[in-house]
Amino acid sequence: MHRDVKAPFYPLVHMFVLGIDPGLTRTGYGVATRRGGTMTAVAAGAIRTSAEDALEVRLATLARELRMVIAEHRPTAVALETVFTNRNRQTAMSVGRASGVALLVAGEAGLPVTEYTPTAIKLAVTGSGSADKAAMQKMVAKRYGLKEAPRPADAADALGIALCHLQSIDLRRSS
Repeated sequence: MHRDVKAPFYPLVHMFVLGIDPGLTRTGYGVATRRGGTMTAVAAGAIRTSAEDALEVRLATLARELRMVIAEHRPTAVALETVFTNRNRQTAMSVGRASGVALLVAGEAGLPVTEYTPTAIKLAVTGSGSADKAAMQKMVAKRYGLKEAPRPADAADALGIALCHLQSIDLRRSS
């Protein structure tokens, strides 16, 4: 006798994500993986550019360094914090330029990019969309089982962006 049995829904088994917290002076990156329900921080750091260099040199440095991170860690997806409207127009423009470089490098590598607002990231990591930097750093460390949050704060933020993506993937797959 043959019975049709509906296969159970199993969450994504393995995903390798590069989270990016864009900035012209400092771009945070965090590489995280998920196997079943376990999320692990693999690498985190910040790419720095000098304000003394010309804009095109800074953007080229950012692109070169992001390509190196992708080549070394081989992520399967990129999660990027969206540019938010800032009272300081100059800051918003520099973040926008860094975001454009990140999008370009991900596109060159053939990686899908998902963007998240700062509020969505904070909500996913801490449970509050208005969490401050200290709360974010504390929860990033806790959620990944780290003794302390990565430094600088941009690296911890990037791991939070990766965590947001790793958590939300099942929600997008089931809708």
